[in-house]
Amino acid sequence: MLLRHINYFLAVAEHHSFTRAATALHVSQPALSQQIKQLEETLGAQLFDRTGRTMRLTDAGEVYFRYARRALQDLEEGKRAIHDVGDLSRGSLRIAVTPTFTTYLIGPLVKSFHNLYPNITLTVREMSQERIEELLVDDELDVGIAFDEIHSPDIDAQQLLVETLALVVGKEHPLAKCRTMSLKALNNESLVLLTSEFATRKQIDRYCRQNDICPRVLMEANSLSAVIEIIRHTSLATLLPAKIACDREELVSIVLTPSLLQRTAVLMQRKGAYQTAAARAFIELARFRQ
Repeated sequence: MLLRHINYFLAVAEHHSFTRAATALHVSQPALSQQIKQLEETLGAQLFDRTGRTMRLTDAGEVYFRYARRALQDLEEGKRAIHDVGDLSRGSLRIAVTPTFTTYLIGPLVKSFHNLYPNITLTVREMSQERIEELLVDDELDVGIAFDEIHSPDIDAQQLLVETLALVVGKEHPLAKCRTMSLKALNNESLVLLTSEFATRKQIDRYCRQNDICPRVLMEANSLSAVIEIIRHTSLATLLPAKIACDREELVSIVLTPSLLQRTAVLMQRKGAYQTAAARAFIELARFRQ
């Protein structure tokens, strides 16, 4: 059995079609079918149900799929381990962060990392926590930065920081000169918030329910930059990490009392994953800076 057979098998399983898999692999459909047939003969089991409109895995195929995908992940880790350079004179690192961290955390962190290790190729992506966990498990990321509400049992997490969310307003807002504000006063405010697909919005909604608060949400936006622009140009307020306002002269953060809205950020990796020298250096730097 060759590695090619496994790659072809996984492609058909993921595309549910010989035709689409052949196109993705840049091979002819007959050649692909032949390789799958050889694999089934070697294993002594039928891997695909070919009777329906779409290609489906048999029970044997489902079992083999899990082991085949894991085997390829291990092989990829082995390849990275061979090319990993302990002195960080070269290498690569794939990281992902949830959106609010892009605004104030990742920039300074990446700047420090690049200054220390200029020859490391760094890929930074912004996405939801659920997607970060999926890509970590699939070995398509090295490190994720998100929150401590981990969904996957295959993820290891270590605390990075505890951040406080505050009421954030523009400099011309009537509350801009306030340093603190009662939680109950939120009931009198009109807000723009991130949409419910963001972990930040879910945390805000839960916080409001727990404290019996019902602010007026007049606008929603699916990007942090849009929320910030809206509060800069309107009389609306928002709830965001206080550090975001600290880095912008046009924004003001107001502490909510007596119950602070806090959340814990974590560094995430796949359990048992090979940790490159670049990943170890990034994690150490991230924890040292906090």
